[in-house]
Amino acid sequence: MRPTAPAGAIRQLAVLARHGDLSAYAQQIQRLGGCEQPVRMEGHRLDVHAATGEIVRELADRDLPAGQLLVRCNNRRATRCQACAEIYRKDTFHLVTAGLSGGKGIGPAVADHPRVFATFTAPSFGPVHNRPGGGRCRCGRLHPDDDPALGTPLNPDRYDYRTAVLWNAHAGALWARFTTYLRQQLAARAGLTRSELRHCLKVSYAKVAEYQRRGAVHFHAVIRLDGPEGAEDAPPPWATTELLTDAVQSAAELAETPGPVLDGHAYAFRFGEQLDIRPIRSADFTGTSDLSSRAVAAYIAKYATKGAETATGTLDRPIRNPITDLIGAEVTDHARQMILTCWHLGALPELEHLRLRKWAHMLGFRGHFSTKSRAYSVTLGALRQERADHNEALARERAAEAGHPLPDLDPDTVLVLSHWRFAGTGLTNAETWLAATREPTHETEGEPTHG
Repeated sequence: MRPTAPAGAIRQLAVLARHGDLSAYAQQIQRLGGCEQPVRMEGHRLDVHAATGEIVRELADRDLPAGQLLVRCNNRRATRCQACAEIYRKDTFHLVTAGLSGGKGIGPAVADHPRVFATFTAPSFGPVHNRPGGGRCRCGRLHPDDDPALGTPLNPDRYDYRTAVLWNAHAGALWARFTTYLRQQLAARAGLTRSELRHCLKVSYAKVAEYQRRGAVHFHAVIRLDGPEGAEDAPPPWATTELLTDAVQSAAELAETPGPVLDGHAYAFRFGEQLDIRPIRSADFTGTSDLSSRAVAAYIAKYATKGAETATGTLDRPIRNPITDLIGAEVTDHARQMILTCWHLGALPELEHLRLRKWAHMLGFRGHFSTKSRAYSVTLGALRQERADHNEALARERAAEAGHPLPDLDPDTVLVLSHWRFAGTGLTNAETWLAATREPTHETEGEPTHG
């Protein structure tokens, strides 16, 4: 059953029906693939033959049904745009899967390389409400899984909010320090120097950041051993899953990154005591505590579209003024205190480089949510380009069927001259109604890759 169009949308559609092409308008909205906050652009584009100066294609905002160019927001956060976040999730799934089982230019032999799935947690900043083993909390209660009290301090006045915020701000640097220690530990176990290790072994990884309910970042990572040339190169026989597991354990225990000195206290940050390392077997491996490639990829992709707002109850956008932005906002008391701590620490000159005010809504964490080493697998950019090429082929096919074939443009002989300026975001009432009542086109159904 189609939703009823609001009065404002009906008036907009009636005007367009009299003076424009309603079907073309609907098709432009349809191509957004359900994006909830598209970017609106005004301007033009000219494709000019470099040798003759002939204009072979022209696109101007005035010729578009909506009067503007509408571009997907491509926001990875599910709370901001579910459609674009779903594409990001699927792209991440394919990126991780390619590095575990092959595909997208990676050979299937990579599935035989040693690899583990590891979770690195944050240290304690004070006791919080939890469900230890599904049992009673220290407060004496048996919290249900959806209890909003979970993750909040037992005693907020004694919780170390300052260290919690600084931990988030230094988590990315600690991960980088861990990767250095991991190579050192692998070299030591092989009886090699780090320089010698580079000639026979490469460490590849893909990781994602997740917020625990207490607002602390922790990392989930796929870590793989390759030969010196990367994914297509087999590691030496002594590079086993057991050796990798042992090296990860030691490196995580040794890794430490220095922090600031505040009020005479020198901060240093390490991972928490809880470290989970599990071997990854083949894509169809089931029945034991070891993980399958597909299960790991799905797990990492799930968290690639979530932020602090999902687990902790903070905001999903930058804070300009903590007083006005937090008034009336559905922010938990715990998240509010972490945000205010970010704001206060961000005013200190010695912490200016951490940009804590800019990242207060992220509770101090300013790193990328999903990252990978260069040799792990295909890039997100390559997946997006593959999708763009597929969409271009579909557009040409539809234009040819309609009797208006698009010209073949050789990038070596055609200059693209474009000028677009930002004109706003979001959909009008009419566009929202059209988006809700029409099925996506094949080119925007959210499939991350084709072919």
